[in-house]
Amino acid sequence: MLLHGWLREWWRHYGENGDLAVHVAYRDGRLVGALPLCVQSRFGLRVLTFLGGSQSALADVLVAPGESLATGTALAGRIASSDHDFADLFGLPGGSRLTNALGDSQLHLIERAEAPVLDIEGEWDDVYHAKMTGKKRSQDRRRRRNLAMLGKIEVAIARTRDELAAALEDAFALHSLRWNGRPDGSHFVTPTGRRFHRAAILALSDVDVPRIVTLKLDGRAIAFHYFFALERRMYVHRIAFDPDPAFARCSPGWLNTLDTIEAAAAEGAKRVEFLGGADRYKLDLSDRFEPLYEGFGLPGSLQGAAAARARVGAIQLRKRLKRSQALRHFYFDGLAPARRLLGRLT
Repeated sequence: MLLHGWLREWWRHYGENGDLAVHVAYRDGRLVGALPLCVQSRFGLRVLTFLGGSQSALADVLVAPGESLATGTALAGRIASSDHDFADLFGLPGGSRLTNALGDSQLHLIERAEAPVLDIEGEWDDVYHAKMTGKKRSQDRRRRRNLAMLGKIEVAIARTRDELAAALEDAFALHSLRWNGRPDGSHFVTPTGRRFHRAAILALSDVDVPRIVTLKLDGRAIAFHYFFALERRMYVHRIAFDPDPAFARCSPGWLNTLDTIEAAAAEGAKRVEFLGGADRYKLDLSDRFEPLYEGFGLPGSLQGAAAARARVGAIQLRKRLKRSQALRHFYFDGLAPARRLLGRLT
């Protein structure tokens, strides 16, 4: 999420009425570090965020191999020089360079995603057998047989520019079917979201990073898994499946996930970063959590300090509501119209 092609397209599509605040470090004329930030307007306040906004998973200070901690610390110290009211930094990994340099007094961290992780040691088949019981493996074989009874199965791996462009359109259609107007927070299929992803996926294809694995039945896409492959790691970005009841007993989304990890492992991936929440399918496959955090603070004004405290309080309240079974239905269904409106405003 910090590759140049991704950030450039994100800024082109989401940077309207904002200002870049990218800090860089050079040694003997060579770029050795960067802190990719921007300042955007929210409700009349200037908010400092990572470039990439809510799509900046694992964002942090970037430093070149071999650079000392001092380089990252120096870049972190530059953050206060941005003209902002408060900072809202989403996607920070635990123990990030930025939070270590700034200290707890500068940023209030809130866990925002459990971010399950799977390590692939050896062959994928061995990992799959170790993770799944014999009963579950038998169930997966039965699901594939049931799906094959409905038509011809194809697993298509999009990697080239033309393949990715076509697969992305199938992904948009499946995502729309899966969520069917419900708020999912990704903005993946909004008009701006579609334009951004069409541009970003092509930009990243130049460095052979994006992949879309699509499960098709008689040529019809019924599930997709969109991920990034970099440095022997697989980073999950978006997934969805066709909710048609005819496919329910076949679990196409689960089968597509297994096929996708197998394909990534065949390329040499040794680690899967699921990045999002603790969904059931991730729990079945992952080894542990490596949570992502959102940091609030660095106030540049009294209004900014108050807004940061209010944002922290709102998130904490929402987390309590989600943990309450009695209020969960109210949050997801009763408040859905209000959350959709808030999402458009922010």
